[in-house]
Amino acid sequence: MTAYWISTYLEVKDEEKLRAYAELAGPALQAAGATFLARSTAAEAYEAGRLERSVLIEFANLDAARAAHDSPAYQEALVALGDGAVRDLRIVEGVEPATPVDRP
Repeated sequence: MTAYWISTYLEVKDEEKLRAYAELAGPALQAAGATFLARSTAAEAYEAGRLERSVLIEFANLDAARAAHDSPAYQEALVALGDGAVRDLRIVEGVEPATPVDRP
């Protein structure tokens, strides 16, 4: 079953460190089988949401998502980021497609 990284940038402290991170993280994650589905500042924020930079990345499964995070290449990207940003990163498992309900 697919798995996703949901990353929200709560605060960007250093754009240069963020650029250095992105230059390393993109290739590291793609090498781990990642597909970037969304990457931008939120178009809308509802409930307790904030208009922050967000990223949604798909992986083949939960093990692949975890392995990508723990890979030496991605860890190198995190070192480059350092204290350049405060982020909330979650790995969540996808759900099975809904089964249509029979209707009379």
